[in-house]
Amino acid sequence: MTAAPLVSVVIPAYNNGRTLGETMQSVLAQRDVDFGLIVADHSSTDGTLDVARRFLDDPRVTVLQTDAGGGASRNWNRVTDAATGSLVKLVCGDDVLLPGTLARQAAILSDTTVALTACRRNVVDANGDILMGAWGLRGLAKPMSGREAVRRSIRAGSNLFGEPASVMMRRRVLIETGGWFPDFPYLIDQATYSRVLMRGDFVPDLETGATFRMSNSQWSVALTREQSTQARRFHHWIAAAYPGLLGRSDLLIGDTRARLMAHGRRLSYKVLERRMR
Repeated sequence: MTAAPLVSVVIPAYNNGRTLGETMQSVLAQRDVDFGLIVADHSSTDGTLDVARRFLDDPRVTVLQTDAGGGASRNWNRVTDAATGSLVKLVCGDDVLLPGTLARQAAILSDTTVALTACRRNVVDANGDILMGAWGLRGLAKPMSGREAVRRSIRAGSNLFGEPASVMMRRRVLIETGGWFPDFPYLIDQATYSRVLMRGDFVPDLETGATFRMSNSQWSVALTREQSTQARRFHHWIAAAYPGLLGRSDLLIGDTRARLMAHGRRLSYKVLERRMR
């Protein structure tokens, strides 16, 4: 029986045929850490599965197929359930890890009191050109309890931890808290991180360790409005689920900032859209 790797990197891919090769190469190029890579294709129609299978000569790679339906959470949980490492990192099929990220974050999580770490990321356009560099970790640039990290993120009205490629967490804790949390689809990452952080500390990785690729689908008014609505619902859900975590002022500030962030996000997307034409 093959021993489980220290880190499982999981990629829930869907119609990422154009970018998945670069994503997988960025993972397989990581050094100085024992890891495995699992890709689950969610019934893509653009050749994503064929791209993933090109890497099967590498013994670290496993490729799975997920039946259609169930939304993002179905494939995110499917691929994560197949992980065997004590640490897990989810990378979407159009994002990229920068050199050294896996080893650096695994070292942070060698302290068993730490449940989750996150790094800064470069926000890039469809061509990989940097739109915003070293983005993230506002207010989270020092070690703190997981509860305090969650409270700061709620008060900010936004996901201060970043997209999944920025984050590494303890797989056991992710399983114990129910896996990727689907109740708030636009906040599946932040909601999941928050439940994990109720079980341990947060320590930041202050390097820029990943890229997050912007796409046209993220610019609609309807989408930013729904994100704001779900953020406010999530704030009140977590306040009820974890009594004592948030006060009335935390909720008021977080809800107000979530509304303002939605407006600011829409304006930012308009600027970025002009740059990406």
